[in-house]
Amino acid sequence: MTYVDPTEPTVFADGSTLTAPLGQMLGGAVSVSGSVAGSKPGDAIAVQQVDATRAWATVATAVVDGDGRYSATWTPAHSGKTTVRAVLAAGNATTATRVAAASATGVVEGRALTLYQRARVTWYGPGFYGRKTACGKRMSRKLLGVANKTLPCGTLVELYNNGSVVTVPVVDRGPFRKGTSYDLTAATAQALGVRATATIGAVRAASPAAAAAR
Repeated sequence: MTYVDPTEPTVFADGSTLTAPLGQMLGGAVSVSGSVAGSKPGDAIAVQQVDATRAWATVATAVVDGDGRYSATWTPAHSGKTTVRAVLAAGNATTATRVAAASATGVVEGRALTLYQRARVTWYGPGFYGRKTACGKRMSRKLLGVANKTLPCGTLVELYNNGSVVTVPVVDRGPFRKGTSYDLTAATAQALGVRATATIGAVRAASPAAAAAR
């Protein structure tokens, strides 16, 4: 699976909008902007993300400007998949309605965001085509996957580079260069635009059992 960060905002049922990246390297700043239904210039806005307990935590604040929009930036502390939203900082009917709807349906209304750990990667393929990998796959120019020293074969890993993402399984063992986390197959490197040793984003996408079931 691949995607490229869109420029279009997420539009919610109440008319609020939110523009933010779908992916960001951990340690980098995340910028969000948009509008909140029921707000007016000068109102305080709370930008929130879902924390490990599935509760909303405020990570940044902003003020609605003259054209009814806000913008805010914060630097996340933890990697993984989360959801972000923006609401009026003070309690009001609009905010209460959105929270109640999310609680009643079990659906978190917000925009998905994945925060990636930095990982040093290389790529390989030429000289190995036609051979079987340590995980029993036949290496080819079209094989999507990564080599890793410790993750079980079949574990899905989501990789991020310059706004492009690909989710691939562990198909081999390696890399054996010190300080390098993953060896990308040629097809994976091409999908991400990696042409040499580079630092990209990575996050484990699923358990080995879930990966095997796909």
